[in-house]
Amino acid sequence: MVKNAVDVVFGGITYWAFGFGLSFGNSPGTNPFCGVGYFFVDASQSDMGIIFSTYVFQLSFATTATTIVSGAMAERTKLLSYIVFSFLNTIVYCIPAHWEWASNGFLRTLGVVDIAGSGAVHLVGGVSAFVATFLLKPRHGRYREGQKATENPLPMGNPTNALIGMFMLWWGWLAFNCGSTFGISGGKWKLAAKAAITTLNGSMGGGIIGILFSYVIKKGVFDVGYLVNSILGALVGITACCAVVKPWEAVIIGLIGGILAIMSAILINKIKMDDPVGAIAVHGVCGMWGMLAVGLFGAHDPLENTTQGRDGLFHGGGMYLLGVQTLACFVIIAWSAVVSGVLLLGIKFTIGLRLSEENEIIGADYVEHGIGTPTILNYSDRGLLSPPARSRTPSVCSAVTTTSIKSMTETCNDDINLLSRLRTKRFRSDKVVPLGNIPGEVQNNFSSPVDNL
Repeated sequence: MVKNAVDVVFGGITYWAFGFGLSFGNSPGTNPFCGVGYFFVDASQSDMGIIFSTYVFQLSFATTATTIVSGAMAERTKLLSYIVFSFLNTIVYCIPAHWEWASNGFLRTLGVVDIAGSGAVHLVGGVSAFVATFLLKPRHGRYREGQKATENPLPMGNPTNALIGMFMLWWGWLAFNCGSTFGISGGKWKLAAKAAITTLNGSMGGGIIGILFSYVIKKGVFDVGYLVNSILGALVGITACCAVVKPWEAVIIGLIGGILAIMSAILINKIKMDDPVGAIAVHGVCGMWGMLAVGLFGAHDPLENTTQGRDGLFHGGGMYLLGVQTLACFVIIAWSAVVSGVLLLGIKFTIGLRLSEENEIIGADYVEHGIGTPTILNYSDRGLLSPPARSRTPSVCSAVTTTSIKSMTETCNDDINLLSRLRTKRFRSDKVVPLGNIPGEVQNNFSSPVDNL
């Protein structure tokens, strides 16, 4: 959550300083690649209405593109490094935004349609998330050597909070998609109303997939993660075409978005790419699907000429619209991967990206924010009864008392006993013994940090 606040604070200040100008500036020097003007955004009294309202709306898109990346970097990134990334990442978003939405942007000139940001926001963020995940490597203990990724699952940290966040995004998405008509004059209010129903229908289609796939794949269990990501993936998928498709088409687009969100997340996990929140699948893969869906389902909009008179493939428009949408995906992926890679590598080789192994195990909440107690224990859901043996004292261990270590040891033992009772098909409760009675490596692992105090 702190990283999300950082995105608004530091990403917001750079978007005000130069991001909005590079996206929508129209001073001399503006070209199909980037805008020039509106730096350090201000406006005269006659222009302030349209300029300030556009700036505030686009600011939310800019910070969203960076926030997507924060989820993929979770639990192992230094906050200072993330602040630097957030400060600089504005450049990754603002250039594709110019290509798609500025009057002289080269993709818009070709006829690309991206009403509310499947490409310029979500695909940009998803690709940057992939690069960040690749450079950071998995969290400590996430994947065990010699085991398949599916053999070492992690439980969702807080399903209730995940559902609350989903609802906030769900209804906020209506503001994004409907508001992207930029007005209520002429036929814009009608397109906004249409965007509302297609956005909701798309999310319903995704939710259906989340429920069904969870029930089948998880063998009768309704997994909260599947539900959340399928709905969000559907919302990402409908975002580019929300005002130019029919309500029944939106359901199909949402169904496919839900499938892609779930199946691509499973695939990413199998290749041991550690994306804690599924940002690559939900935003990257489904962002690409949203762009391509315009080329398939999009229809000419006579109210505001959103598609510049063109129809998608399924409406008899041929391959042109699908072709330019595909081109947009390729150039956005290339731009986002290269620029975010340069930024992240620069941070990695200067101040470093990742927390030390000790601080990662103890927990960023404790190390960087002084919240709670060190999270040293509770490896039970990773197939371990204790953390790996440590050869040196964690850097903040001076704040940890022997009493707190023993207390956490008892808590871990309680968790293991509880899990054993809940998972009777996999464990036998009579085999669970107090940690103090377990000989060998496990006992040594718990004694090491205490002895080093």
